[in-house]
Amino acid sequence: MTNNEILKRLRIALNLRDTDIIEILKLADFDISKAELSALFRSEDQRNYRDCGDQILRRFLDGLIIRNRGRKTP
Repeated sequence: MTNNEILKRLRIALNLRDTDIIEILKLADFDISKAELSALFRSEDQRNYRDCGDQILRRFLDGLIIRNRGRKTP
């Protein structure tokens, strides 16, 4: 299973829109445009397809934790 498939399944399972995913990534200090995000959800044979790297998936998961639990306090 690729990172793109994991991101797609999480988006569906959590009922997230593109704007939600962008906000979640911003919580983890990662900026991405709507066009770059849509490239991650395209199928591999489409033009403008982009692989979802480990860093993007990791930042998304970190942002999701911050969104649901809050920031870690010292």
